[in-house]
Amino acid sequence: MLTTNEILISAKNAAKDVFSLTTERKNKALEYMAEELINQTDKILSANALDVIAAENSVSSVMIDRLTLTKERIEGMAKGIKEVALLEDPVGKLLSTTVRDDGLVIEKVSVAIGVIAIIYESRPNVTSDAAALTLKSGNVCVLRSGKEAFRSAEAIVSALKTGLSKAGENTNFINLIEDTSRESANELMRANDYVDLLIPRGGVGLINACVQNATVPCIQTGTGICHIYVDKDADFDMALNIIENAKMSRPSVCNAAEVCLVNREIANEFLPLLKERLTADDRKVKAELLLDTEAEKIISGTPISDNGFDTEFLDYKLAIGIVADVDEAISHIAAHSTHHSEAIITNNSEVAAKFTTSVDSAAVYVNASTRFTDGGEFGLGCEMGISTQKLHARGPMGLSELTTYKYIIRGNGQTR
Repeated sequence: MLTTNEILISAKNAAKDVFSLTTERKNKALEYMAEELINQTDKILSANALDVIAAENSVSSVMIDRLTLTKERIEGMAKGIKEVALLEDPVGKLLSTTVRDDGLVIEKVSVAIGVIAIIYESRPNVTSDAAALTLKSGNVCVLRSGKEAFRSAEAIVSALKTGLSKAGENTNFINLIEDTSRESANELMRANDYVDLLIPRGGVGLINACVQNATVPCIQTGTGICHIYVDKDADFDMALNIIENAKMSRPSVCNAAEVCLVNREIANEFLPLLKERLTADDRKVKAELLLDTEAEKIISGTPISDNGFDTEFLDYKLAIGIVADVDEAISHIAAHSTHHSEAIITNNSEVAAKFTTSVDSAAVYVNASTRFTDGGEFGLGCEMGISTQKLHARGPMGLSELTTYKYIIRGNGQTR
């Protein structure tokens, strides 16, 4: 087994090679990587089955869903890689040109960041997404999977490395940390000589650990306490459809809704309809409704705990609160949001405009589900994660967010 330090040294050395790749070579490598995912589907599924069996007694059913791979999901991973190959190369773009009075020509040009480390938990598809995006953006990736998904990640990386080899490229463009202990994560957080950017993808514990302990540059991603506000001028059928999709379609992901705020003027009429939609007898899976004191007077459910509005459930649970108007909804979101994705359901354009202007989150929706906050849905191919911070990257992180820039200055003998 290679040590984390040995893998980091290999990654740093490989960065010199990846910087010089042409667009054509990167795209060729991506095509081979996608093909090998398909070719090695059985091997990947076998490894994933072992991960799932090991996790079944220790995590919830929705987290098992995050961990589980299928033939269709692997095909989706391969499709995502091919879509990245079709995207414009973000490296080497001339961002601006300034000609000074003394004749100096100053060009601002996009360049790769270098070695990007990604620490993630139980989503094996992150492995291929991260590898594809870092390669296309001219970077080397160092992947550190959680132990619950390590067998799956190892099989996926093996397939991707085979693709790189068939394309004639350095297989160290993609690296997987073999040590899944907490110490390997800590080592990545402190690897200033080797890691240029650290991206954690996981729960609040992982993200906070990276933000608090990392000495390398770090981007916060993923934690999603996403809100939907149902205004008094909302279309009820639309609101019910959107909330059902945002909460029930895949509750284990960060763009799933966790909180529904309802305008007081429509609460008596709307909440019984919402309860019926999410808890009907014929539903295969029912939601648990966590109610504030005012909502409890209208429908039955579970009284919300003191931290209920500050919890990312990642489960079939929905916190429900009653608010007076859009201003109170905006204030509630400001107090409890993780600045990921929020939505308003309304037919009032002035209220919608106030909401989109005042809500300070990476993605703000009008009459649409928060589940669209995704790199693929935003036309980025796949994504590195959803940034919930403001500096450098915000929202779904695609290719351009994995680049920086440098200045190239051309002169003819000028001195200062």
